[in-house]
Amino acid sequence: MAERVISDVLTKPDPALEMTLRPSLFSEFTGQAKVKERLEIGVQAAKQRNEPLDHVLLSGPPGLGKTTLANIIAKAMGASMKSTSGPTIEKAGDLAGLLTNLEEGDVLFIDEIHRLQTTIEEYLYPAMEDFKLDIIIDQGPNARSIRLNLPRFTLIGATTRSGLITAPLLTRFPIRERVDYYQTEQLQQIVIRSARLLNIEIDESGAREIARRSRGTPRIANNLLKRVRDYAQVRGDGRITAPLADLSLALLEIDQNGLDEMDKRILEAIIVKFGGGPVGVGSIAVVVGEEPDTIEEVYEPYLIMEGYLNRTPQGRVATELSYKKLGLAPSSGNQAKLL
Repeated sequence: MAERVISDVLTKPDPALEMTLRPSLFSEFTGQAKVKERLEIGVQAAKQRNEPLDHVLLSGPPGLGKTTLANIIAKAMGASMKSTSGPTIEKAGDLAGLLTNLEEGDVLFIDEIHRLQTTIEEYLYPAMEDFKLDIIIDQGPNARSIRLNLPRFTLIGATTRSGLITAPLLTRFPIRERVDYYQTEQLQQIVIRSARLLNIEIDESGAREIARRSRGTPRIANNLLKRVRDYAQVRGDGRITAPLADLSLALLEIDQNGLDEMDKRILEAIIVKFGGGPVGVGSIAVVVGEEPDTIEEVYEPYLIMEGYLNRTPQGRVATELSYKKLGLAPSSGNQAKLL
């Protein structure tokens, strides 16, 4: 049960929470300084020319602010934003409906754009380049093509897997930015701001305790803040301090380094079941009972960033830090034993 709670904290955003805490201006957005500066310059230049902003691709792990940046861009441009996601656009008609309902200067935001079907992408190319849409009417001998003129718009795509975006689509984004994990100090500022908006009493040490266990991700920091708030309300006096945050996060099985039970199961599987690796992500998924995509997108990036795991052409390999973390040591025959 605890593992499912942690998985929900890591992978499932709370829509109401996100709307409450999401910054609406560049000045309110913490972190990603270079990305933010480049986007601000692009927006200001486009407004001075009285043109829509060039199409933008935002890539990076989940929960780092790609959707938030898209909303900020739309607001800064004074434009209306229509939102959708790659998997929900199943037919060319779905895309046509979205594009033909846009007004001049509007922003179309497509989340997980790497999951667009190839046939849908081909309809998108002329829309992005020439602001025209070719629609096929009827079938067989009666089939004919109709070209529709579209208003000039800005497409903002967000992806957690930029390597899966096809080259023709990638090259049609003049602005491409990657968001990276946050430093503890930046997350601490985000936690303090979120606590203020949610009327939660918190001190700096309590905010830092939550921030340093949030895997470099604002969404996780905000979700953990709510869980710690619940603990403070029931088991404390409502005020979040470092000791109280530590007790609350320990109950959630999130350790001092931000690793949860599933992280440790992944590392233990690689070391104990597969002799430290190399091993494929599919085999790891079978052992720990999790989807390979979830391991690759949610757990693996943080483990690699923190030095617990290496990704090689042959598969995943546990590092010396992983052995120390689990209290294991390599022995002869590449099998782990207790220290």
